[in-house]
Amino acid sequence: MTQFAAMSREELAACKAQLEKDYAAFKAKNLSLNMARGKPSTEQLNLSTPLLSILSDPAECIAEDGTDCRNYGVVDGLPEAKRLMAAMLDDDPDNVVVGGNSSLTMMHDALAWCIDYGTGGCEPWLTLDTVKWLCPCPGYDRHFRITETFGMELIPVPQTEDGPDMDVVERLAANDASVKGIWCVPKYANPTGCTYSDETVRRLASMPCAASDFRIFWDNAYSIHHLFDEASQQDHLLDIGVACKEAGNPQRYFKFASTSKVTLPGAGIAAFAASPANVAEFKKHLGVTTVGPDKLNQLRHVRFLKDAEGLAAHMRKHAAILRPKFALVEQKLSDGLRDVGGCAWSNPRGGYFVSFDAPNGCATRIVELARQAGVVMTGAGATWPYGRDPHDSNIRIAPTLPPLEELGEALDVFVCCVKLAYAEKLLG
Repeated sequence: MTQFAAMSREELAACKAQLEKDYAAFKAKNLSLNMARGKPSTEQLNLSTPLLSILSDPAECIAEDGTDCRNYGVVDGLPEAKRLMAAMLDDDPDNVVVGGNSSLTMMHDALAWCIDYGTGGCEPWLTLDTVKWLCPCPGYDRHFRITETFGMELIPVPQTEDGPDMDVVERLAANDASVKGIWCVPKYANPTGCTYSDETVRRLASMPCAASDFRIFWDNAYSIHHLFDEASQQDHLLDIGVACKEAGNPQRYFKFASTSKVTLPGAGIAAFAASPANVAEFKKHLGVTTVGPDKLNQLRHVRFLKDAEGLAAHMRKHAAILRPKFALVEQKLSDGLRDVGGCAWSNPRGGYFVSFDAPNGCATRIVELARQAGVVMTGAGATWPYGRDPHDSNIRIAPTLPPLEELGEALDVFVCCVKLAYAEKLLG
């Protein structure tokens, strides 16, 4: 097939007419399919149903140190829960705080404390005229929304296969003291699926910063979400904590993780890890907002997942469910769009998303066409700060929730919408 951009106007018009017929046939099916958010499927959720009945007797509610988990206390989490989450955070249990169900809440609170009280002995950010934040793009819309809500100026940074473009990051951080931090999803990033290279991690840890209280918000949400069992060098992630200590910047990082997509979203556990000084600061503020997290849920997770080996075994079950879905995405996009031109997409080894780049100026139209045909996608622009993709190109595909058959239907609709939107643009 001739690529769309190389077709004559007559050839492209004929192609568009056929695509409009195909699109009308999809609309006539009255589909109701969803690829909007990275939600686990029912089959995945069923893997963790035993969590709900683990603590069936009062005697089972006692932690290893004798804490009655039905009562108040233990603001920073059970010791056994710290060990479990340390395995996800690649850190020492002593440097871990285990909270409630949401790592986003912990990120929000950490930012709020920096704004209200300052961090590392520096002045509170609320005393500054402007606070700027670096946002690798395409990236995670909920991250961007937190910093936008606090009134920060969000600065897009290009995302590469090795992580954020460090030439840009280093220049911005070194020359502007109002640049206070960066969002990072370092392993199987949302949505590109990239894993930061060792060089990127070391440069983040060692780069000169005009702000001595510059903070890396290291959201390692997908650290154990591998799609394949075999080890690969490209799956390796250098620990930011180790890199920062070696670079002489031990306070620079805040690490976050949760079991939201490991067990039950909304009923998992979240954790924070940092240097001893930052952990002490975090705990001081945390003690004002709570008299203790849900320790029963922490205990349930420890009894269910046990340890790092138990986590790995559980995640292999997830991978077995998800691998065919990601393979189907690659197949449908490759078969349907290989010869169209102007399109590119990721083929990740882990995580929850595929990042799709449509021809410039087409993403909004593609998402709208899909919606009208009964397929809900993540909104165009969501992967950029303020929802503004300057190229109107990137679309996040979330293939995890639908059953395989429904996913195939949704992808067929999506491919048709990409072709139709591109043909419209070229003829427009």
